[in-house]
Amino acid sequence: MFGQKAKNTIDSLIGMSTTIEGNIRFRGGLRVDGHVKGSLIADPIDGSMLVISEQASVEGEVKAEHIVVDGVITGPVFCSELLELQPKARITGDVHYKALEMHGGALVSGKLSHPQDSEQVLKLASPKLASNV
Repeated sequence: MFGQKAKNTIDSLIGMSTTIEGNIRFRGGLRVDGHVKGSLIADPIDGSMLVISEQASVEGEVKAEHIVVDGVITGPVFCSELLELQPKARITGDVHYKALEMHGGALVSGKLSHPQDSEQVLKLASPKLASNV
């Protein structure tokens, strides 16, 4: 209750006019609207969420529990839970995921890998299908 934060809370922001060169380690939630030349690595113990917005770009390894991408990532992506690829997502690099939601328009130039020991979850998001439900 008190002292506990809700899962998927954004704690930190890298603004649109910010460029960071170097690796970033974070806990909780991080939203990137700017540019990062380095790795973005979440603490594996805490639940983590990473949002790469439409204006953002990352050149380096990306690793978190829940990742939402609508920008550009150049490098490998490791997502231990849910990876959401929004329509303007562009990933150049291998992608490792447990569950994947990919909207129309998203592009991945690399290998998609799913762990063999877990149940495969793959969702194709479509606005037309969602309106029929």
